[in-house]
Amino acid sequence: MSAAATKQKGRLKRRRRVRAKIRGSAVRPRISVFRSNRGISAQLIDDDGGHTITAVNWTEPELKGVTASEQASKVGKLLAERAKAAGIDSAVFDRGGYLYHGRVKALAEGAREGGLQF
Repeated sequence: MSAAATKQKGRLKRRRRVRAKIRGSAVRPRISVFRSNRGISAQLIDDDGGHTITAVNWTEPELKGVTASEQASKVGKLLAERAKAAGIDSAVFDRGGYLYHGRVKALAEGAREGGLQF
């Protein structure tokens, strides 16, 4: 088995373990983070209703041309702005099996700076 398959399986195992413990609702949705080598994205998800409330993707024009950690911070702030517009002020953070470090941490801190509580 290759190292990449093992790393991916390990992340999915951690992701399932985290998801078993947290759940988003309409009042307090879940912030789901996806990180790739090229960028980072986040969604606010209502697990009770089974739909995405709002999302931010790294491919949006205002997020291009900055360093990875600055991009993650901007994604967090933009997500918080869109959450405020949707009437949401608190959420549950789902790191998606990634370590709370680097870009994932920058995204969370950006969302907190933007006014989301978690």
